[in-house]
Amino acid sequence: RRCVQETVSTQSTWGIINIFLVYKMESNNLQTIFSSFAGGATEMDGRQFAKLTKDCKLLDKKLTATDVDLTFAKVKAKTARKITYKQFQEAIGHFATKKGVTAEDVENTIVAQGGPTFSGTKPDAVKFHDDKSLYTGVYANGGPSTCLLYTSPSPRDRQKSRMPSSA
Repeated sequence: RRCVQETVSTQSTWGIINIFLVYKMESNNLQTIFSSFAGGATEMDGRQFAKLTKDCKLLDKKLTATDVDLTFAKVKAKTARKITYKQFQEAIGHFATKKGVTAEDVENTIVAQGGPTFSGTKPDAVKFHDDKSLYTGVYANGGPSTCLLYTSPSPRDRQKSRMPSSA
């Protein structure tokens, strides 16, 4: 781990600029990256392992997604569903052999990524849904009302019950 110095400046309400030197430990080592892809756990499952290889851009013509799955199956224990950090290091060695580079090069590629990448989809704008000035009919006036249109009692409510009274 390295110690990294950052300069942080803030301005108070009286116009005074405060400058702070912030020292923090840079924690981008391989074990931290492993833990972040494993969701903070000490073991990683096959889905998380595949996401690591995809996010770190390790996949190419020499190392395919099938190779990643086979490597995971090769390094895990027979009855286990997850791999430990030590088995992960072994898998990196397999990746290096498959890609024709050193294990250190693969480790540096993983550490350079810095952790998992989270992404989602953003919907496109829909003209007739998003622009309320284009609403028509009942919805142009705010939508259907929830109150009852007929509040007077029904003729059936005035009739006597046909059920014999219990008294």
